[in-house]
Amino acid sequence: MSGSLQLIRVSSLKTIGAFRAHVRSLGLDLPCDDSIVTGDASPLRQPVESIRLNGKRIGNRYAVQPMEGWDGTATGGVTEHVTRRWRRFGESGAKLICGGEAMAVRPDGRANPNQLVINETNKAGLAKLRAALLDSHGHRHGTTHDLVIGFQLTHSGRFCRPTDKDCLEPRVAYRHLILDKKSNVRSDSQIFTDAEVDALIEDYVRAARVAWEVGADFVDIKHCHGYLLHEFLSAFHRPGKFGGSFENRTRVLREIVAGIRADGNPIELAVRLSAFDLVPFRPDPSVSAPGKPGPGIPEDYSHCLPYQYAFGVDPQNPLEPCLTEPFQFLELCVRLGIKIVNLSAGSPYYNPHIQRPAAYPPSDGYQPPEDPLIGVARQIEVVRQLRAHAGPDLVLIGSAYSYLQEFLPHVAQHVVRSGWVDVVGIGRLLLSYPGIFSDAIARGELNPKLICRTFSDCTTAPRQGLISGCYPLDTYYADQPEASQLKEFKRAARGAA
Repeated sequence: MSGSLQLIRVSSLKTIGAFRAHVRSLGLDLPCDDSIVTGDASPLRQPVESIRLNGKRIGNRYAVQPMEGWDGTATGGVTEHVTRRWRRFGESGAKLICGGEAMAVRPDGRANPNQLVINETNKAGLAKLRAALLDSHGHRHGTTHDLVIGFQLTHSGRFCRPTDKDCLEPRVAYRHLILDKKSNVRSDSQIFTDAEVDALIEDYVRAARVAWEVGADFVDIKHCHGYLLHEFLSAFHRPGKFGGSFENRTRVLREIVAGIRADGNPIELAVRLSAFDLVPFRPDPSVSAPGKPGPGIPEDYSHCLPYQYAFGVDPQNPLEPCLTEPFQFLELCVRLGIKIVNLSAGSPYYNPHIQRPAAYPPSDGYQPPEDPLIGVARQIEVVRQLRAHAGPDLVLIGSAYSYLQEFLPHVAQHVVRSGWVDVVGIGRLLLSYPGIFSDAIARGELNPKLICRTFSDCTTAPRQGLISGCYPLDTYYADQPEASQLKEFKRAARGAA
């Protein structure tokens, strides 16, 4: 299509020299090693010595990222699909399960009608889920004494769909001049009142208690991707105790932590943070057609300047990150006794190329406006700056590595060895290839047939209300009835073009 970016596919780069040459052609600082280091010498094999979580040392330098599932029960309980995914998390060999799955702290906070809910009703199922992960990890990798497991606590805010996959039921921190139309926010009555926020904080405290009682080592208090607590970080125009100043915009986090400790709960604490955001993007209408979106372009934000509708952006140029407040946020986390900050960026709903760089868009997305390696390098560089600012009391996890594909281990081991990041986090790639790092460290090579090529079916399927998984590469999902539904949807979309 005219106007679309012509990508050089990573899979076409057959040598590390070709990869480096392509990176240089993009003007990027994206370092990588010449070869994959194997065995005990691998930087990715080294334990994290700076902290302990629930008395445990994290046994290596790669982590399983939390992912929102669309395959729980109607009441937010565990199913066979969920259990299989968690068993594969255990098989991965990662010694840090950094949230495992986004779990809503109450039913109306779900991003889809089949998202897990962490409450007393689902407690026994969550305990079995954790046990299944431990069992698979122990069976494949021998020991679990250095395996640290967290549960991610969330409320989906303006992206709530708790009862109908096709119906948004948003609750928000404030009115957003660009996103309100997209997220069906039409009235101030959809804004959380201060009293409702106070009640929500208690929901987080209760959820953390459930997590501790079923054996989680920590809870991840989710502040990323446009969900509710992330939105509170940019509530500059909100009146009252939860808006305006940095102190007020972080009050929800501080009160959740205080409530967990007042409850006598010793569980360890983490946060997943979108360290920066940018303005929402949309397909360029001048080169789009039905079923065939054009490359992403920024929404018009001229009426929003200075831009105070996002966290970690330059208010005069909201297409650029500004890390002043993210630096302050890390300092706050240390004061609160939070030990892990898992760093991401942007949102999959309104600027996915910033959040998870990919060659192919999800069904409701747009073609990449830049080579996805630019997005990978952007997140790696931001994490490098944050790591340089943070002290030894915080472990920082980096994201956005999946698009590196064959060269992921080469880059990952370099940035870990160089101190750019403490732990490399992997999300969607593990859906197709949970053993990617185990294979790299054991054999010095990968199985190319299992490497995620960022087709985005793992997002397109849930966007259509189907169970989440890797349909192209995981035969378990290819054999599900939902696979034919996904193919039919994509065929119909292509036919509309």
